[in-house]
Amino acid sequence: MKEITRDMIAEFKINKLGYDFMGYTFRNNKELSFHHLIVARRYCKRMGLGDGYLKWNGAILKQSTSHDYLHLIERIDEEIFWLLTSEMIQENIKGELNIENLKRIRELLLYFEYKHQKDEDDKGRKLIKKEYIHNRIDL
Repeated sequence: MKEITRDMIAEFKINKLGYDFMGYTFRNNKELSFHHLIVARRYCKRMGLGDGYLKWNGAILKQSTSHDYLHLIERIDEEIFWLLTSEMIQENIKGELNIENLKRIRELLLYFEYKHQKDEDDKGRKLIKKEYIHNRIDL
Protein backbone atom coordinates (compact mmCIF):
# COMPACT_ATOMS: atom_id res chain seq x y z
CA MET A 1 0.00 0.00 0.00
CA LYS A 2 1.38 3.39 -0.96
CA GLU A 3 2.27 5.81 1.82
CA ILE A 4 -0.21 8.42 0.54
CA THR A 5 -3.00 5.83 0.76
CA ARG A 6 -2.09 5.05 4.39
CA ASP A 7 -1.90 8.76 5.20
CA MET A 8 -5.30 9.47 3.66
CA ILE A 9 -6.88 6.48 5.47
CA ALA A 10 -5.66 7.99 8.74
CA GLU A 11 -6.49 11.61 7.89
CA PHE A 12 -10.05 10.85 6.76
CA LYS A 13 -10.56 8.38 9.67
CA ILE A 14 -11.65 5.73 7.19
CA ASN A 15 -10.91 2.83 9.57
CA LYS A 16 -13.07 4.39 12.29
CA LEU A 17 -15.89 5.13 9.84
CA GLY A 18 -15.70 1.71 8.16
CA TYR A 19 -16.44 3.03 4.67
CA ASP A 20 -14.64 4.69 1.76
CA PHE A 21 -15.15 7.96 -0.16
CA MET A 22 -18.22 6.49 -1.93
CA GLY A 23 -19.75 4.92 1.18
CA TYR A 24 -18.69 1.31 0.51
CA THR A 25 -17.85 -0.78 3.56
CA PHE A 26 -14.67 -2.80 3.93
CA ARG A 27 -13.10 -5.18 6.43
CA ASN A 28 -9.38 -4.67 5.93
CA ASN A 29 -7.16 -1.82 4.74
CA LYS A 30 -5.69 -4.16 2.13
CA GLU A 31 -9.02 -3.89 0.30
CA LEU A 32 -8.54 -0.12 -0.17
CA SER A 33 -6.85 1.63 -3.05
CA PHE A 34 -6.02 5.13 -4.24
CA HIS A 35 -8.23 6.45 -7.04
CA HIS A 36 -6.90 9.33 -9.16
CA LEU A 37 -9.64 11.97 -9.09
CA ILE A 38 -8.60 15.01 -11.11
CA VAL A 39 -5.74 13.83 -13.31
CA ALA A 40 -6.00 10.22 -14.44
CA ARG A 41 -2.92 8.15 -13.76
CA ARG A 42 -2.32 7.68 -17.50
CA TYR A 43 -1.82 11.47 -17.89
CA CYS A 44 0.16 12.23 -14.74
CA LYS A 45 3.69 11.75 -16.11
CA ARG A 46 2.93 13.82 -19.18
CA MET A 47 1.71 16.63 -16.91
CA GLY A 48 4.79 16.47 -14.67
CA LEU A 49 2.96 14.88 -11.73
CA GLY A 50 4.99 11.68 -11.57
CA ASP A 51 2.64 8.82 -10.82
CA GLY A 52 -0.06 11.22 -9.58
CA TYR A 53 -0.35 9.80 -6.08
CA LEU A 54 -0.96 13.19 -4.53
CA LYS A 55 -3.56 13.91 -1.83
CA TRP A 56 -5.35 16.60 -3.86
CA ASN A 57 -5.66 14.10 -6.72
CA GLY A 58 -7.03 11.18 -4.74
CA ALA A 59 -9.85 9.35 -3.08
CA ILE A 60 -9.64 6.13 -1.11
CA LEU A 61 -11.94 3.43 -2.52
CA LYS A 62 -12.52 -0.27 -1.95
CA GLN A 63 -10.83 -1.86 -4.97
CA SER A 64 -13.28 -4.71 -5.60
CA THR A 65 -16.42 -2.60 -5.39
CA SER A 66 -16.39 1.19 -5.52
CA HIS A 67 -13.09 1.50 -7.43
CA ASP A 68 -14.00 -1.05 -10.09
CA TYR A 69 -17.59 0.22 -10.21
CA LEU A 70 -16.48 3.82 -10.72
CA HIS A 71 -14.38 2.78 -13.72
CA LEU A 72 -17.38 0.90 -15.13
CA ILE A 73 -19.51 4.00 -14.66
CA GLU A 74 -16.83 6.05 -16.44
CA ARG A 75 -17.07 3.77 -19.50
CA ILE A 76 -20.89 3.65 -19.55
CA ASP A 77 -22.05 7.10 -18.39
CA GLU A 78 -19.41 9.82 -18.36
CA GLU A 79 -21.79 12.45 -16.99
CA ILE A 80 -22.57 10.45 -13.85
CA PHE A 81 -18.87 9.59 -13.50
CA TRP A 82 -17.95 13.29 -13.41
CA LEU A 83 -20.75 14.08 -10.97
CA LEU A 84 -19.49 11.32 -8.65
CA THR A 85 -15.92 12.56 -9.06
CA SER A 86 -17.02 16.09 -8.19
CA GLU A 87 -18.55 14.86 -4.93
CA MET A 88 -15.33 13.05 -3.99
CA ILE A 89 -13.27 16.13 -4.84
CA GLN A 90 -15.48 18.08 -2.43
CA GLU A 91 -14.88 15.47 0.28
CA ASN A 92 -11.15 15.79 -0.33
CA ILE A 93 -11.30 19.60 -0.14
CA LYS A 94 -13.35 19.47 3.08
CA GLY A 95 -10.97 16.91 4.57
CA GLU A 96 -13.82 14.66 5.65
CA LEU A 97 -16.33 12.17 4.33
CA ASN A 98 -19.28 14.51 4.63
CA ILE A 99 -22.78 13.04 4.97
CA GLU A 100 -24.24 15.42 2.38
CA ASN A 101 -21.66 14.38 -0.22
CA LEU A 102 -22.26 10.71 0.61
CA LYS A 103 -26.03 11.19 0.16
CA ARG A 104 -25.49 12.77 -3.28
CA ILE A 105 -23.10 9.93 -4.22
CA ARG A 106 -25.75 7.40 -3.18
CA GLU A 107 -28.43 9.21 -5.21
CA LEU A 108 -26.16 9.23 -8.27
CA LEU A 109 -25.43 5.51 -7.88
CA LEU A 110 -29.13 4.73 -7.52
CA TYR A 111 -29.90 6.77 -10.63
CA PHE A 112 -27.12 5.00 -12.58
CA GLU A 113 -28.45 1.63 -11.43
CA TYR A 114 -32.00 2.52 -12.46
CA LYS A 115 -30.85 3.84 -15.83
CA HIS A 116 -28.56 0.88 -16.62
CA GLN A 117 -30.19 -1.99 -14.73
CA LYS A 118 -30.70 -4.05 -17.88
CA ASP A 119 -27.34 -3.37 -19.50
CA GLU A 120 -25.21 -6.42 -20.24
CA ASP A 121 -21.67 -7.07 -21.37
CA ASP A 122 -20.87 -8.79 -24.67
CA LYS A 123 -21.26 -12.19 -22.94
CA GLY A 124 -24.77 -11.43 -21.70
CA ARG A 125 -23.80 -10.80 -18.05
CA LYS A 126 -25.31 -7.90 -16.13
CA LEU A 127 -22.90 -4.97 -15.96
CA ILE A 128 -24.01 -3.96 -12.49
CA LYS A 129 -22.82 -6.72 -10.14
CA LYS A 130 -24.64 -7.47 -6.89
CA GLU A 131 -21.62 -6.40 -4.84
CA TYR A 132 -21.81 -2.93 -6.45
CA ILE A 133 -25.30 -2.50 -5.03
CA HIS A 134 -24.67 -4.09 -1.64
CA ASN A 135 -21.84 -3.35 0.78
CA ARG A 136 -22.51 0.35 1.02
CA ILE A 137 -23.85 2.34 3.92
CA ASP A 138 -27.51 3.26 4.19
CA LEU A 139 -28.20 6.96 4.42
